[in-house]
Amino acid sequence: MDTKQIKRKKEEELIELVSNFCQEKLNEEYKQLCIELVQKLGRKRNVPFLTGKMEIWAASVIYTIGNLNFLFDKSFEPYIPSSDIHNYFGTKSSTVGAKSKLIRDMLKLDRIFNNEFATGHMVDSNPLNQFVMIDDMIMPIESLPEEYQQMVREARARGEDISFRTNG
Repeated sequence: MDTKQIKRKKEEELIELVSNFCQEKLNEEYKQLCIELVQKLGRKRNVPFLTGKMEIWAASVIYTIGNLNFLFDKSFEPYIPSSDIHNYFGTKSSTVGAKSKLIRDMLKLDRIFNNEFATGHMVDSNPLNQFVMIDDMIMPIESLPEEYQQMVREARARGEDISFRTNG
């Protein structure tokens, strides 16, 4: 097998592992976010999951998505303790934590309000959604006329952001 075939096979295996866990313990939204994260890792020049145990990578992917979305906080839904991930895959928390940090560093994932891998609840509850840049100043979105507020909502629904400049 050539490198592309090996990568594809490992990526499929990793997707199957995270999908099974999410179907059993979480939900469809977490499953999709985990799959997207695996696919993004698979597009890197140095694909990290080509080496190491797939169970460790699966646990690390789920842990990373969970960490970004407060999965381990009892006040959020869904909630699971991180030990559920480690017990399911037979991994150690220190190993998974280290791989998760590698993933976050590699993909430059900021824990605070990362919309790319955020659940719908996290995106909706992001307090920064209430603000927009106008002339390089942060302003409440309500300060805009309704038509401009609509432009902001539409841009953000497409995953884009928008700012405004006045003629001053």
